[in-house]
Amino acid sequence: MFQYYLILVLVLAAGVFFNRNRAVRGVLLGIFLLLQTSVTIYGYYHIGGQEADGYFSFDALGLIFLSVLTILSFTTILHSLVYLKHREDDWRRQRIYFTALILLIGAMTSVYLASAIGIMWVLIEMTTLSVAALIYHERTHLSLEATWKYVFICSIGITFAFVGIVFLSKALQEGGSVNLAFSDIPLHLQNAGAFWLKLAFIFMVVGFSTKMGLFPMHTITVDAHTVAPPPISAFISTTLMNVGFVAIFRTYTLMSHTCILPWMNQVLLWSGILSVFISTVYILKADHIKRMFAYSSLEHMGLSALGLAAGGIGYFAAILHMVLHSFIKASVFYQIDQVHRTFGTYVISKTGNYFNKNLAGALVMLFVYISITAIPPSGMFVSELLVFRSLFASNHIIVLILILLLLTMIIWSMGKNIFKMLFVPGKDADATIKADIKKWESVSQFILLALGVYLGLNPPSGFVQLIRDAVMLLPQ
Repeated sequence: MFQYYLILVLVLAAGVFFNRNRAVRGVLLGIFLLLQTSVTIYGYYHIGGQEADGYFSFDALGLIFLSVLTILSFTTILHSLVYLKHREDDWRRQRIYFTALILLIGAMTSVYLASAIGIMWVLIEMTTLSVAALIYHERTHLSLEATWKYVFICSIGITFAFVGIVFLSKALQEGGSVNLAFSDIPLHLQNAGAFWLKLAFIFMVVGFSTKMGLFPMHTITVDAHTVAPPPISAFISTTLMNVGFVAIFRTYTLMSHTCILPWMNQVLLWSGILSVFISTVYILKADHIKRMFAYSSLEHMGLSALGLAAGGIGYFAAILHMVLHSFIKASVFYQIDQVHRTFGTYVISKTGNYFNKNLAGALVMLFVYISITAIPPSGMFVSELLVFRSLFASNHIIVLILILLLLTMIIWSMGKNIFKMLFVPGKDADATIKADIKKWESVSQFILLALGVYLGLNPPSGFVQLIRDAVMLLPQ
């Protein structure tokens, strides 16, 4: 089945690229969404099964993030159509945009389901090439700079990850194997030398953190957010960061039963702490709404890393937090497009009285603030509480106190900026652009925010079981 999915993705991408008719393009996008939905449903009916001669498999972790990707594919394509309509881009730019978007979704789907670390590595590089075309869509000097920076640093990161895989192969040779399948690697690492394992882990974490947006490779995602079209910023901040998380999570799982587990936890702990600290510093002085929420993503990636490092319930919390973050953060970037169309700027100090200009959009921003800062009834309150519980249970009390202080500053700073935009007239607030914003454009954002509350406060038993299955191989 999956090999046919990949073939159809390429065919549909080619059809969108060579087609000039808007109606035909809409039909092709609809077929692609149907294909994406079909492969997701097929995965749930064939969980644990191997596909494409064993190169791909439908496991619990992959299905969780594949489901998130499929849901956000619908909303991202919808808001991309709205975004391109208001920009009035010519058909050439639009065909490149949607071709790259289809290839990006196909590549991310393949990363989630890859059953060998080498296959996953190749597909992650494919996501880099696809998203680069989308970052450059507006064709400005800033987008050109951000695109080259993204490609260059991601390529360096993926090279680091490759070096890590080489070191992992060396460790496997000591265990008598050369098989890089995820199911086979843990069986041969028990007697591997700690030196090679540590080198493999640190190189792969640094390399894959270019996608997750985790310290120390976090800067490129922030710059990409700033210049990319808002619907693409939504993807970069959610499903593409999930690609990095899945890669790091699988790497961590492979080595979790070896002698370097405490050392891996220390690496992730410090990476998480520094990610939250850096995001706090930049959010405190942020005046660009996309950069502010980009650094908010860095904060939440740090919290997920802390959940992994603490272990126990933290494993469950890390996956739950990534899922909830995806739905909430996507909704805010869709809404930021409306903010930009209303004020003609992303600079927060040049906005104001948004409640009087776009009531539905202002309500979205208000609910986003409550959700992203984990204020009840936000579902992220539950996931963050579980992360804090895991830090307490693992005796990281000082870390817990530090993180709580940093999060308090983030809540204050984001609240100051968002409430200023919603209620207080800004420097050029009267020079509002006449924006043609329909109320239905905010419906998808309300649905995603509601989904974030529902999955956090009252998760379905099947969803909970999937997360439990995903963390089953980790030490409890």
